[in-house]
Amino acid sequence: MSALERCGYHLSCWLSTPRARHRVDGSGDREALACLRVGDVLLVEGASRLSTVIKYLTQSSWSHAALFVGPAAAQRAGGAPGSAFIEADLAEGVRLVGPEEFAGYPLRVCRPVGLTDDAIERLVTHLLRRVGHRYDLRNILDLARYLLPLPPVPSRFRRDMLALGSGDPTRAICSTLLAEAFQSIRYPVLPILEPGPQGASDASTVYRRRHPTLFTPRDFDLSPYFQIVKPTLTTGFDPCRLKWQTPAEDAISG
Repeated sequence: MSALERCGYHLSCWLSTPRARHRVDGSGDREALACLRVGDVLLVEGASRLSTVIKYLTQSSWSHAALFVGPAAAQRAGGAPGSAFIEADLAEGVRLVGPEEFAGYPLRVCRPVGLTDDAIERLVTHLLRRVGHRYDLRNILDLARYLLPLPPVPSRFRRDMLALGSGDPTRAICSTLLAEAFQSIRYPVLPILEPGPQGASDASTVYRRRHPTLFTPRDFDLSPYFQIVKPTLTTGFDPCRLKWQTPAEDAISG
């Protein structure tokens, strides 16, 4: 490893370090992890220095994204026992991890709808081939330029000014990694919609892919093509069985 690579690695480790004063509130994370299906996107509200930057830039709670590939596929790809997710880590690159990696953090499950078993298998295979690729810190800088352009530039011109990451196909960030995989099987995240020929019906709308480096974790939350899974509501939630405090108890606790 060269001196420049060592410096980059140490910088990545520093950016990945959780902030000491960050209060982690992971209530419900166990339920979220228990309801996952292969192909689900897991959004994470991280606590690292880089997570703070991403949340600020995107004005969103979600700073990281991983995909649930299942323990069988993860171990076939060389993952450690217990591995079931694929993610792009700042210091370690694209890797397979277990659920303990996300324990204690607020989570959200985003589920693609209508995919066949074959499509999900192609999605997972596409991602597993990326294991070992490196993280593209350059892409974070480009996203900052796109979202907070200095000097101010009209939005229609911003994309042409971006370097779009390092240009190295072996580098990616978490949301780029997943967006590229879904677009490879022609599943939309936040596509660009273009009208069909003049006079044609709405059914002729053409879906155009966005460049994968322009995706952020929150795009999976905003996408109309992903179902937000609420674990509490999938396990037979019944509001009539809730036990509420009486007015007298409310007064005492207040």
